[in-house]
Amino acid sequence: MEVGIFIYDGAECLDFCGPFEVFNTAKRFIETPINVSLVAPSHVPVTSRGGMSVNPHYSIYSHPKFDLLIVVGGIHHQICNDHNVLNWLAETANHTSQCASVCTGVFLYAEAGLIDGKRVTTHWQDIDDLREQYPSLEVVEDVRFIMDQNFTSSAGISAGIDMSLELVKKRFGQSVAGKTATQMDYDWPRI
Repeated sequence: MEVGIFIYDGAECLDFCGPFEVFNTAKRFIETPINVSLVAPSHVPVTSRGGMSVNPHYSIYSHPKFDLLIVVGGIHHQICNDHNVLNWLAETANHTSQCASVCTGVFLYAEAGLIDGKRVTTHWQDIDDLREQYPSLEVVEDVRFIMDQNFTSSAGISAGIDMSLELVKKRFGQSVAGKTATQMDYDWPRI
């Protein structure tokens, strides 16, 4: 299983570190190899919202074919206007069996026109903006995450861990997801 996590300057640390840890921990309990990689607009290190410098494994111009693509949130306004990123996202998402967003990462999918008509969520502080900017979406609040066919979106920051555990459960079963949460010493609500 190839998991790609898209990061960019201003991305929230836990938005990408949480899912990264979930999938890397899950592979301890299964025989199926899981490769988790960070993808960025280029090979240049990304500076997160908190100032952490992160080296991506791949750029949008060269990466493996993903089974799951996660787009993270953060300071997203500039990246939502990057046509190279939006074109890459549209092309990549159309060839990826499962896509997901953490927090405001949903704005990138919406801007790329990939989730019209879907039920989605985001960070509580951005719910109204998402509704206003993308009226074709069914925006749901007060949930940790929502699965709508092959697209899953989560609320803010730590909700990405819950979402990732649910994606592990969907792919590998309740037992693997439970063992993953226990190994991470994470109190998973098992929604």
